[in-house]
Amino acid sequence: MLAQPKRYALIGAGPTGLAAAQKLLAKGVEFVGFESSNGVGGLWDITNPRSTVYESAHLISSRNTTEFANFPMTKVRADYPNHRELKEYFDDFADAFDLREHFRFNTTVNSVEPEGDRWQVNYQDESGEHADTFDGVILASGTLAHPSIPKLKGEFDGELLHTADYKHPRVFEGKRVLLIGAGNSGCDIAVDAVHYAKSVDMSVRRGYYFVPKYMFGKPTDTLTQGKPLPRPIKQAVDSRLLKAFTGKPERFGFPKPKYRIYESHPVVNTLILHHAGQGDVKIRPDITRFEGHTATFADGSRADYDLVMLATGYVLDYPYIEKKHLNWIGACPKLFLNMFTPNFNGIYVLGMIEASGIGWEGRAEQAELLASYLAGVDAQDGTAEVVRDRAAAPWPDLTGGYRYLGLDRMSYYVDKHTYRTTVKALTAELAKKRAEAPAPARTLVEQS
Repeated sequence: MLAQPKRYALIGAGPTGLAAAQKLLAKGVEFVGFESSNGVGGLWDITNPRSTVYESAHLISSRNTTEFANFPMTKVRADYPNHRELKEYFDDFADAFDLREHFRFNTTVNSVEPEGDRWQVNYQDESGEHADTFDGVILASGTLAHPSIPKLKGEFDGELLHTADYKHPRVFEGKRVLLIGAGNSGCDIAVDAVHYAKSVDMSVRRGYYFVPKYMFGKPTDTLTQGKPLPRPIKQAVDSRLLKAFTGKPERFGFPKPKYRIYESHPVVNTLILHHAGQGDVKIRPDITRFEGHTATFADGSRADYDLVMLATGYVLDYPYIEKKHLNWIGACPKLFLNMFTPNFNGIYVLGMIEASGIGWEGRAEQAELLASYLAGVDAQDGTAEVVRDRAAAPWPDLTGGYRYLGLDRMSYYVDKHTYRTTVKALTAELAKKRAEAPAPARTLVEQS
């Protein structure tokens, strides 16, 4: 007799949560979705209180390399859609697969706690606080919601914001602005600021590689689809292409990178180089101290500012569950394929991958593997044991040979080709195992 099907909680209705919901439904896995906002889309819904996108936000990867394979962006013509188009895309995705009815919206998960061999989810909705028990919990609530706030040396008496707080460049109107950090958001916002601010400076500690959105008239990331080049060749070829298209970043005042391309996430924005070259943005070194409105920099220079914006990224956080349940070591959980806890305790993570160009399809492939595994748990056909056996053996190297920088945000970085190949191969192995498994014996009740 088959065991009673297990039931899972799914936290988050952003891109990863939607992919998970669609794959779980396709495999017949029972779940209840929880979403704190009033709709789908996650951070791409700018009205979501947890959203960190801003009015000028667009994809930094092209739509063709980012979209779900089973749901192309047919309504969108832009190569790099804006957040409004993406919100509509996720709404359409949810409607096409009838996903909304499986989520409890305006519902915040406060905590996830063990309850025997199951998990209690404590949540709050408009009617009050509640609890429900599940056989497992899938964390798909994203990695870019909790700002990283560095401790500044000294005291700054002006306005201090993080990019997570930023929505529109009107906040810079007539002000002397200093951005600390130069990642993708920081460079986007600096470009916004030059049209409103009295002056714009950027404090940058390390070098970056700046990738144009277009090369040879096509989205840059579409030029590298298909079979990947070997890592050393790709790094050599792409670094030469960048020099030909954008020149050396240090010519514009940025530090020279002390690492090879793709060993940290590149900045997909060359407008910042144009504005630096035009003098609209001044690049400055690290800050040694604030005093009043004055910042002192590592080269001894000083300048006064009205507003400082921290473009210092985000810290990985799942605040509703204790880290010990996630095998958390250092800056992130240490999970098999960034998904499965080593002891298979019923907690699963989706979306905890960063990679240049992995897109939403990479997350959907994670969801496909997890759904296949959970369906195997229900079917008791031996497929779940395949995943557990792989996790008990030495874990595969997912870096593709890249020597990623030792930064917190790089702690769960993977090489997209290596990762996707590994996940798809394991999913295919589960499908083969299931096809070879004998059909479960029917009970007398089922036969009658």
